Amino acid sequence: MQIKVKTIDDTEKEYIEIGCYKRDERVDEIIRFVKLHQGSIEGSKEERKYRISLSDIYYIEAVDERTFIYSGKDCYESGKRLYEYEELLAERSFARISKSVIVNLMKITSIKPALNGRFLCRLKNGENVIISRKYVPGIKERLHGE
Repeated sequence: MQIKVKTIDDTEKEYIEIGCYKRDERVDEIIRFVKLHQGSIEGSKEERKYRISLSDIYYIEAVDERTFIYSGKDCYESGKRLYEYEELLAERSFARISKSVIVNLMKITSIKPALNGRFLCRLKNGENVIISRKYVPGIKERLHGE
């Protein structure tokens, strides 16, 4: 695959164009990568607000009616509900893995069976999160067949 980069005038809108014979797994992976690196969400930490790049997020968790965003090093709190993030990130590389967690699929290093039909998901930062039995088929499909 040949890669071309064209410099454009700063008055033009940036774009990415992919030329391919047919859309396949490689093309879809490129699209997911680009989408992941576009955009950010807001979170707060120690009473300061931050913009968190989507590519820095490992997972989002709801605990006791509060929502937390976990990056590689930091944890931020958000005023949004988990279902709002699920809708917002539906077209990105994020997926619901339990009633209380949405994970960035690009941050997963491995998945292995755990007890009672659940799976243990290991992330690139060394943390483990549980994929609930209900969400296992959807995660397998997203990881293998998107």
